Amino acid sequence: MLQDVSQPAQDFEVEVENRPAALATALLFSGAIVIGALIGLVSPVAGETISGWLDVTILLMIGLLLFELRLGDAVRAYGNLKFIAIAWSANFILIPVIGFAIASLLLDQQPLLFVGLMIYFLAPCTDWFLGFARMAGGASELGAALIPVNLCTQLLLFPLWLWVLTQHSQLIDFSMMPMLLLQWFLMPLALSQFVRLTLTKMLPACRMDRVLAVTGRALPIVIAALIVQIFAAHMGAVTENWSAFAAIAIAVMIFFLATFILGAVISRAASLPHRQRVLLSITMAARNAPLMLALTAVSLPGQPLVLAAIVFGMLVEIPQLTLLKQVLLSSAPHKPPSG
Repeated sequence: MLQDVSQPAQDFEVEVENRPAALATALLFSGAIVIGALIGLVSPVAGETISGWLDVTILLMIGLLLFELRLGDAVRAYGNLKFIAIAWSANFILIPVIGFAIASLLLDQQPLLFVGLMIYFLAPCTDWFLGFARMAGGASELGAALIPVNLCTQLLLFPLWLWVLTQHSQLIDFSMMPMLLLQWFLMPLALSQFVRLTLTKMLPACRMDRVLAVTGRALPIVIAALIVQIFAAHMGAVTENWSAFAAIAIAVMIFFLATFILGAVISRAASLPHRQRVLLSITMAARNAPLMLALTAVSLPGQPLVLAAIVFGMLVEIPQLTLLKQVLLSSAPHKPPSG
């Protein structure tokens, strides 16, 4: 998912050739929900057996996500502190307010789904948003600088948001949070970055690019496996609340519209150039559902509705990002290279 962004024009051409990838990912996740649901309905015992490997899948997914992270890209943030400050403020100050208003309006009577939807809203994307930014003609080289900034901020805020959302529900023992972050993020981060650094030094650049391409293709498959496990193990709880998931779809659609309008207003007020306007729109719309799904699964075990809300948000997000990309392309003063 994360590729070298030192030559954005060439990267744009590569992404244009892979436009069907977004549709394929949406179909993959949809199929994972169907397969997991069928397993859970036909054989709950098989669902429990499959879910026994949940921790392994979560660790693999987090490892792949962090392997693609380029911490060196944070240096680029210092080249445009104005944009970084604007994007950070939008993602971590304004969007929580918007998300809370939307979730309160539609899921106020569904506390577990409310928590899941809020967790989905609160974390800006750190992986596939960059591909959509390239396809829409955005400043993807600047987007790479956003990744470590967004990732570190959302991980630092995750315990706080979880406490705010669950303090009256006793869903989590917060004394375990430091150990959870150490075991499920800091240690995988150190290991994955060590492996990446080692491979970078050992392999020619062309082979390292192939390794990154393989991990990029493997990540959606691992996420799909995680979705299968969640639905297979907890399909009973999900079916009891199936009608409420329509509210999640509506909530995510409203969220996309609200962030698009807000991004346009901010961009005009700040006099951002077009490529930065595109990037701001994408980073405000795209959410980090895979990582939040993993962290929530280990922080709130046995809460399938919270996890299912994140999965459904992710499922609705992908086609909407594709639509947003087309809208942004149509608004460009000059069309990007057609590849």
